[in-house]
Amino acid sequence: MKSPRRRSRNPTMHARLQAFGVHHARALLFSLGKLTQAPFSTLLTLMVIAVAITLPALLYLMLANLQQAAPAWERETRLSAFVADAVTDTELPDLAARLARREDVAATESIPRAQALEEFRAHSGLGDALDLLEENPLPAVILVEPAPDARDPEALRALANALEAHPSISQVQLDMEWVQRLGALLQTLDRLVDLLALLLGLGVVLVVGNTVRLDIHNRRREIEVAKLVGATDAFIRRPFLYGGIWMGLGGGLLALLTLAVLHGSLSGPVQTLARAYGGGFVLRGLQPAEALALLGTAAALGLAGAWVSVFFHIREIEPR
Repeated sequence: MKSPRRRSRNPTMHARLQAFGVHHARALLFSLGKLTQAPFSTLLTLMVIAVAITLPALLYLMLANLQQAAPAWERETRLSAFVADAVTDTELPDLAARLARREDVAATESIPRAQALEEFRAHSGLGDALDLLEENPLPAVILVEPAPDARDPEALRALANALEAHPSISQVQLDMEWVQRLGALLQTLDRLVDLLALLLGLGVVLVVGNTVRLDIHNRRREIEVAKLVGATDAFIRRPFLYGGIWMGLGGGLLALLTLAVLHGSLSGPVQTLARAYGGGFVLRGLQPAEALALLGTAAALGLAGAWVSVFFHIREIEPR
């Protein structure tokens, strides 16, 4: 007696699921059709959403490109270790080799006192004055290139202290100011991206919510009739929610198109500028995963704006 009951329930459950899917598909297509019926106002809404999404995305790409270029700039960071006078020119290469074996050192270059004097003479323009000196006043120098994982300000400071503690090193010179400025700039931009994305994301929610609110107001009679014949609030709000998703997706696609146009117009000049300075920097655009995340975020913001609007307005409409 049990098996016939199971057979009689399964078609009912299947029919319910099928009807549920059909209703959602109809609401999805109906909401898209509603947007296309007013193309000008829809386009204006999508453009506002696209601008709100493009601005934080542009700042994010600026930060990503700076972070991409930062390692190349950090490779230019070198410490100048001034060797004590007791170290001779023959001992200098051995000292440089010992320092190069440190884990936080990538490479070293030794400059003997005579070479240091010649370089100073060539760049200072004080050759005549130097000829008057009886002795070479300049010490030998070992240029130390930090290891890739020892180029942040804290690691560089620790390396400088360790080198200065060496008995054969009299002084270590490290220009930390630009490294600290770069770190502060990247940190500030990272915080600015988060704040701007939050504020403009709220703006997208408000824009979509207001658009849906006006649509609900214009279709008030239609909603009253639907409730009169027994339609639930969930059934009525479904097209509006899908409309919010469509607006979010449309604005996200326009933002991606804008970012692609900007990337295409700037990548050539940036590469030319990089080659002029002897670099091989390539302007970075959005990766596929980042583009999908942008579209997903835009759709979620559109859904959130539509949900807020229908939650407060549809339940207030009752048939007369």
